[in-house]
Amino acid sequence: MKNLQPDEIRKLVQQAYGQIAIAGETGQAGCGCGCGGPDPDVFARSLGYSDEELKAIPASANLALSCGNPTALADLRAAETVLDLGAGAGFDCFLAADRVGAAGRVIGVDMTTEMVEKARTNARENGIENVDFRLGEIESLPVEDESVDVIISNCVINLSPDKKAVFSEMRRVLKPGGRIAISDIVLLKELPDNLQGSLAAYTGCVSGANGIDEFLALLQEAGFREIRVETAASSCGTGAETGDPIGRIIADSLGEGDSLECYIASAYITARK
Repeated sequence: MKNLQPDEIRKLVQQAYGQIAIAGETGQAGCGCGCGGPDPDVFARSLGYSDEELKAIPASANLALSCGNPTALADLRAAETVLDLGAGAGFDCFLAADRVGAAGRVIGVDMTTEMVEKARTNARENGIENVDFRLGEIESLPVEDESVDVIISNCVINLSPDKKAVFSEMRRVLKPGGRIAISDIVLLKELPDNLQGSLAAYTGCVSGANGIDEFLALLQEAGFREIRVETAASSCGTGAETGDPIGRIIADSLGEGDSLECYIASAYITARK
C-alpha cells in the first residue's frame, strides 16, 4: 500500500465497500472495518448498542462495519446538526436522527456510490426525513463552513490516505465550540511488513490506522482542544477467533503465537473546536 498514490487507495476502498453494499442487498456476506460475523445485531450489542437503539433504526442499515458506538459519546441534543463521516448505509445517522428529533438534521457523507444509494433507500422506505446523504470524500467535505454542531465517525478515518486533510475539514465545518465523537482503530505497535502492504489489512481497518500519539498530534495540529482518547482493553495473545473473513486473512498472516489484538485496539476520541 505504501507504493500506491492516495487516489489509488481511495479507489480500492471504494471498490471494496461498494461490494459490501451490494452484498448487503443480496444477503451475502461482506466484510470490511469491524465486520463481526453473520449476525450484525449481536455484533452491534457487543460494541455497546442497546436493543432500544437497534429497534430505532432500519435493520438493513446495520452492515456490522463498526468498532464502537460514537453516538454514545456525542451527547446529542434536540435540534442539533450532526455530520457522520463515512456514513455507509446510514446506521449511526439514523440513530443520531432519532436523538436530534424533527428540528435537528443529520448529514451523512460517504465516497461510495452504492452506500449512499443504500442509505437514501433506507431513509425513504422508513420515512426518515431529517437525514441527508451526500456523495463525497471526507478529505474534501461537501458541507458548508461552520454549519455543524457535532461530528461523529465510526471506524472510517483509518481508511483515509490523507488524515491531516480530514481533521482540517472537520474543523472547517464545525461551528465554534462544536465537538467530535469518533470511534476508530489505533495501532498499539508497528505492524509486520506483510500486513503494512496488505490490501485486506487496509480495507479491514488495520494497516491504515495511526498510533495514538500520531492521532493526537494530528488533532492538535488541526486546532482541536479538550482532546480525550480512551482505548479498549487489549486481549493480546488470546488469539480470539473471528467470523470476519478479512479478519481471518489478517490473523493467518501473523506469526505463530501472535494475535492482531497485540497490534491494534478500538479507541474512542472526543474533542472540541
